[in-house]
Amino acid sequence: MQYADRLENALSRVQNPCLVGLDPHPDSLPEEFAAARAEGATRSERARAMGDFCCEIVDLAAGKVAAVKPQSAFFELYGADGAREWERVVARAKQAGLIVIGDVKRGDIDSTAKAYARSYLEGLDARDRAHTCDAITINPYLGGDSIQPFLESCAKAEAGVYILVRTSNKDSKLFQEHGTPLLYQRVADMVAQWGSGLVGTCGLSSVGAVVGATHPRELTELRARMPQTPLLLPGYGAQGAGASDIVGGFLPGGRGALVNSSRGILFAYKQPQYAGQHWKDAARAALSAMTTEIRAALKLS
Repeated sequence: MQYADRLENALSRVQNPCLVGLDPHPDSLPEEFAAARAEGATRSERARAMGDFCCEIVDLAAGKVAAVKPQSAFFELYGADGAREWERVVARAKQAGLIVIGDVKRGDIDSTAKAYARSYLEGLDARDRAHTCDAITINPYLGGDSIQPFLESCAKAEAGVYILVRTSNKDSKLFQEHGTPLLYQRVADMVAQWGSGLVGTCGLSSVGAVVGATHPRELTELRARMPQTPLLLPGYGAQGAGASDIVGGFLPGGRGALVNSSRGILFAYKQPQYAGQHWKDAARAALSAMTTEIRAALKLS
C-alpha cells in the first residue's frame, strides 16, 4: 500500500491531523532523564536517556495521533550510540502502530542521495525494515537529479518524502522569497510534478511538502498550487502559529495535512498552565488540548 494511503488510513483511525515531533533537546528533558546532559555521563548513557524519553513519548502518543517525527540531529549528537537509539525509537514507534516521518532533511548529488534514500526508506534487506522510516524530509536545493533517487525509493518501498518548500524559520525568506516566480513557488510546482506519478487511491501523492504554519497566507496559496500534495505543517505552538493559521493548508473534510508540535508536547511540564504536573501528565494534557483545538478549527465532528 502506498504511503499516502497508509497515512490516510492512520488519520481516519485517530480522527485528528496532529503529529508529535520528537526533538529531545537534552537541556529540556525531565529530571529523570538528566543523564542526557549530566557532566561525566558517558556518550552511551546520554544517548540511552534520550532514547528512553522518546520511547516514553511514543507510548504516550500511540493511539492518539497517527504519526511521530523524530529529528535525527539529536540522535547524531551521540554518534554511534545515538544511531542505535534512533533505530530503537523508530522500531518502537512502528511497533506502536505509528507512522514514522524521519526529520533528516537530506539533499545531495544523485549518487549520494541514492544511499540516503536506501538507508532511511529501504534498508539493506528485509531485516532492516523495522528501523526504516515510512517517510522522510528532504531538501530540494540541488535540483531534480538529487530528488529522483528518493522518488525511486518511494516507489520501491511504498514510502514517502516531504520536500522543503516554505519553511517556518525566521530567515527562510532570504532565499525562498527570491526571484520571479518566488523560489518557494517554483519548488512547489516541481513538488506537484514529482508527485504526480505516486498518487494513491486516496487521491493524494506520497510526495509531500513542508510548509510552515507561520506563513498562513502562503499556506493557503500553496494548498491551491499543490492540490494532491500532503502537507507537513511545522510552526504550531512553540513557534507561534495557532489553530486558525493552519486551516488554509487543508482540503475539505480536514484532509491532506499534518500539524506538528514538538516542544509544546514534549516539554509541556515547563509551561505555566501545567506547573506542578508530572511531565507525562502535562504532555498528555497538552496533546489533548492540541487535538481539541485543531479539530475545532477544522470543524471536525
